[in-house]
Amino acid sequence: MTARLDAQSLLLLIVFGLFSLANALSGAFVNVFLWKAASDYSLIGWFAFSQQISSGLTFYCAGKWVKEGNKMNCLRLGIGLAGAFYAAVLWLGKGAVDYIWLLGFVLGAAFGAFWLAFNVVYFEVTDPDNRDLFNGWVGLIGSCCGMAAPWASGYLISKLGDGTGYRIIFTLSFAVFIGAIVFSFWLRKRPPEGHYNWTLPFTAWKKVGSPWRHALPALAAQGAKDGVFTFLIGLVVYIATTNEMKLGNYTLITSAVALGSFYVIGRIMRPSFRVPGLFIGTIAMALAVIPLFFGVAYGSLLLFGIITSLFSPLFVIPMTTATFDIMGVDERSAAQRVELTVLREFGLLFGRMAGVAAYLLVVQWRTTEPVVVAFLAVLGALPIISAVSIRTLVSNQRIGK
Repeated sequence: MTARLDAQSLLLLIVFGLFSLANALSGAFVNVFLWKAASDYSLIGWFAFSQQISSGLTFYCAGKWVKEGNKMNCLRLGIGLAGAFYAAVLWLGKGAVDYIWLLGFVLGAAFGAFWLAFNVVYFEVTDPDNRDLFNGWVGLIGSCCGMAAPWASGYLISKLGDGTGYRIIFTLSFAVFIGAIVFSFWLRKRPPEGHYNWTLPFTAWKKVGSPWRHALPALAAQGAKDGVFTFLIGLVVYIATTNEMKLGNYTLITSAVALGSFYVIGRIMRPSFRVPGLFIGTIAMALAVIPLFFGVAYGSLLLFGIITSLFSPLFVIPMTTATFDIMGVDERSAAQRVELTVLREFGLLFGRMAGVAAYLLVVQWRTTEPVVVAFLAVLGALPIISAVSIRTLVSNQRIGK
């Protein structure tokens, strides 16, 4: 039977698309905006670190709301807080550097509330048969947004200047977030699911034979890489070129490659190919950093980005599907999907915080080009741990077979 998506799944993809578009318009340029105001590697790191703390706390605390109350309101709160973040940056201007922790907490809470609700609803509107298809569309939509929006933002900033350009893209992001909230009201309200178990996210992995003993190291390795690459790659591209338009072009090209790759892999991915795909993707992404050892210039960064974008779907799609399949392995796990979604986020969060903490230590020591490239190489190789862990997980639990 051919996997298909129903109307609620499609609507969830629309909300995700608008949320992604709003973030893509301004996300990469927020760090550039802060860099131009302070030129401080540590400041960018602390901004990212504060987001991780806030996101983790929000995930954990909002779990009760999502399970016992209206998860759609949690989704809308996340979108609204993201809009409030860009409104605050718009209002503060260059003075935003003085409120790094506060702004980081707001943005982290936005991501925590949105992704907790999104992941729970995603689990409810999909099943093992169409989950790979849904994840493929998520990657495709994210790549489309990442392709067009940053390029448009870079063009506006380069043509209109720092002041007007940044004001326009932050305002556009705020408006698109409002649109996402409006569309979310067509998502069907889902009933409460029982009582929230506050301790389960800390104890579910302790049971002998628990699949989370393999899933959590895999998630942590993924989080350590993503937590730093999310902000550092764009910043390095800008520092190397000092041109927002080139940063926009970089995201246009790499996202176009990712778009095509997600489209193809999302359609051909089958459960039997998840583990081989993970290893191919992780090894290729680890090797992608090699061009940077010959010099950090726009050309080498672009080659790095193209290779990473081409092979990342082989990692992202099966990694996401395999960890979410654990939640549906039996009726008891499915009933605990909110707590297990929080547990999954804790795995990613631990990795992100460790990655950003390592980044802060490195930049306090030295920020020379060879050191930064070596750090990227180490982080880029960490997902190999994810592939090994997921292979063991699939072998033990026969997930997706």
